[in-house]
Amino acid sequence: MGLEEKVPIITGGASGFGESTARLFSQHGARVIVADIQFDKGVSLSEDANSDEIKISYVHCDVTIDSDVKNVAEFAISKYGKLDIMFNNAGIAGNMDSTILGTDNENFKRVFDVNVYGAFLGAKHAAKVMIPAKSGVILFTSSIASVLCGERTHAYTASKHALIGLMKNLCVELGQHGIRVNAMSPCAIATPLMKNALGMDKSTFDRLINESAVLKGVMPEVTDVAAAALYLASYEAKFVSGLNLLIDGGYSTTNPVFSMALKNKLST
Repeated sequence: MGLEEKVPIITGGASGFGESTARLFSQHGARVIVADIQFDKGVSLSEDANSDEIKISYVHCDVTIDSDVKNVAEFAISKYGKLDIMFNNAGIAGNMDSTILGTDNENFKRVFDVNVYGAFLGAKHAAKVMIPAKSGVILFTSSIASVLCGERTHAYTASKHALIGLMKNLCVELGQHGIRVNAMSPCAIATPLMKNALGMDKSTFDRLINESAVLKGVMPEVTDVAAAALYLASYEAKFVSGLNLLIDGGYSTTNPVFSMALKNKLST
């Protein structure tokens, strides 16, 4: 997939989508740098994955702190002399109250700090390296909340919409320097973030997803997001930029509310 000796940074790379992507990138020859606040998981991942063929480094990083993000970019340059891929994956769900009156002000700010400002910092420090090199790939983890409304909280939905706006703006600017910028928007998948937010175990969560899915017979997994990231980061996607790639089995194509209401009406 053209990732041999490539150097990617993956924020939030110690678990969930990030961990799966880190492992997949490294299997394809990339020299992965995982940036995460989860120290124990980050160290464990780097120790577990490293061999002569597979290389994953861990750097502690809070994506809301400019100096932390700058440090990760500088680590890539000092260790490998370049930065090829910046995957801004770190994100939080925030509180789960979906009402405007129940939305906590500080929580709203926190969601934007991590999901949007953190991604902005990642893109900015990556661009400082990639613009002189006239090449690079910047990726964002968004969500189907970037195209669907009413199913997630105001803070989360607004933050994921904002990410797509940032991605598209960067696509226009950075394309002039040979840098591709894309986003991925997965549906609900049983990541630690999602399970903790909903208070469900994986089997319960998977049953819920199966019942609501448009595409039956398969379950979405973190590896689906990793595979999408691999494609978008690779040479095979050399002319793909400005894309919000939906990984949702067609869920976002339809609104079942009317049909559900009709069935309820006819059954009474």
